Amino acid sequence: MSNKNDGIFDARQLGSGKMLVLGIQHMFAMFGATVLVPIITGLSVSSTLLFAGIGTLLFHLLTKGKIPAFLGSSFAFLGGYAAISLLCEQNNIDNFSAYAGLGVALAGLLYVILAILFKIFGAKKVMRFFPPIVTGPIIIAIGLTLSSSAITNCSSNWWLAIIAVVVIIACNIWGKGMIKIIPILIGVVVSYIVAAVTGNVDFTAVKEASWIGLPVVWNNTALSLIGNGNASIIITSIITIVPIAIATIIEHIGDVCAISSTVGKNYIEKPGLHRTLLGDGLATMLAALFGAPANTTYGENTGVLAITKVYDPRVIRIAAYFAILFSFSPKFAALINSMPTAVVGGVSMVLYGMISAVGVRNVVENKVDFTKSRNVIIAALILVLSIGIKYYDPSGAVSFSIGSVTISLSGLAIAALVGIILNAVLPGKDYEFGKDLQGDTSVNFEV
Repeated sequence: MSNKNDGIFDARQLGSGKMLVLGIQHMFAMFGATVLVPIITGLSVSSTLLFAGIGTLLFHLLTKGKIPAFLGSSFAFLGGYAAISLLCEQNNIDNFSAYAGLGVALAGLLYVILAILFKIFGAKKVMRFFPPIVTGPIIIAIGLTLSSSAITNCSSNWWLAIIAVVVIIACNIWGKGMIKIIPILIGVVVSYIVAAVTGNVDFTAVKEASWIGLPVVWNNTALSLIGNGNASIIITSIITIVPIAIATIIEHIGDVCAISSTVGKNYIEKPGLHRTLLGDGLATMLAALFGAPANTTYGENTGVLAITKVYDPRVIRIAAYFAILFSFSPKFAALINSMPTAVVGGVSMVLYGMISAVGVRNVVENKVDFTKSRNVIIAALILVLSIGIKYYDPSGAVSFSIGSVTISLSGLAIAALVGIILNAVLPGKDYEFGKDLQGDTSVNFEV
């Protein structure tokens, strides 16, 4: 324990040069995963970097500057973005990011509500309604429902996709130090270079882009829907995306536990889980309202903490400042967006499989008892509804009308709602949050 505390002390003795280098290192740790989300979803890379930086600074403000955590893009909401993107396409609506962003903003509000409930009732009572038998199958379904899009992207150039996959696997299995922490970034860079050398990258947009520009486009923000939004799609987005926050809240708790273990301080108790949830939730709300993806605490940066033994939160804030700086360069964003589809497909193939594997891990490490009929029923309905509805209809959703408003719910949304309700009403709940640390921290979407 003393060594970890010494790490904090030593950080305060570092000169500005070393602090700067450590901050850049943290920026690279988060970079690959953070920009991958907008590349996959079609959101703005610039807005993503801007609000990753701002969200991190907001989180530090609300947690009294005590926790060395970076907030980057969340992979868990990819299924929600895909569902709303398809719905908007079918309705000839271009700014899907505005509608999806509104749903994600309300998901961030769920963080805030749970933060208040955690403060009032404690984590154990609240988390009984979101046990692994619900969250595990939901996470499994998120990865499986996205799997076809990864294969479609890979099919544009299987060789590039395979290179990305091989590099990521090699870095994960045999990599040491930073190489093991940033496999996505390395996989993207290597396959991108191969694509460029072989003439598979079009740099026209990069040449035409300005060096400096504003990172936010008003029409892509949820705020642009005020007074002229499609009510049906707004309601659909909210109901489709908000339940996904249950998975990311579990991930958040696990990440805070991991940072606490790495640093040697109990951040769950002080500054408190209610503060960390509040910071993450408000950061997500702010990002989503302005066209950026949801934020989440990043395991990659926790890995950097473990390697460097420097736990000063100021180093993380330096990384946030760099993210904000890069967000004001359209040329930099154009360089990222010129990445070939096959490269994205290769990375996505690993990512989506890992998401589903995390769901399996959540069920296994929490020792969910499948000899109980209630657990079998809950898991079965979540998996069948989410995957079955996805492939039953080209729209991947079930539509119904309430008055003049038509609501289309994705299979994932229906499955999540059914799972939460069934767990609440069926007898036999036996999950107790805080009893098994390994189980409580088993949800982590880090690749």
